[in-house]
Amino acid sequence: MADKKIKVTLVRSVIGTKQSHRATVRGLGLRRVNHTAELIDTPEVRGMINKVSYLVKCEG
Repeated sequence: MADKKIKVTLVRSVIGTKQSHRATVRGLGLRRVNHTAELIDTPEVRGMINKVSYLVKCEG
């Protein structure tokens, strides 16, 4: 069975956000606004996306 993938795109700037939220965005592999990363859909990744949901858009 192939691992499910989820596409995450940074849609808002991390300037002015909490340090932990900036670290979470970097942990998702996102570097700049409109940068997209394709990640394996795991509960850990889902939790990270949920934490910074106001900064990112996800699909898949």
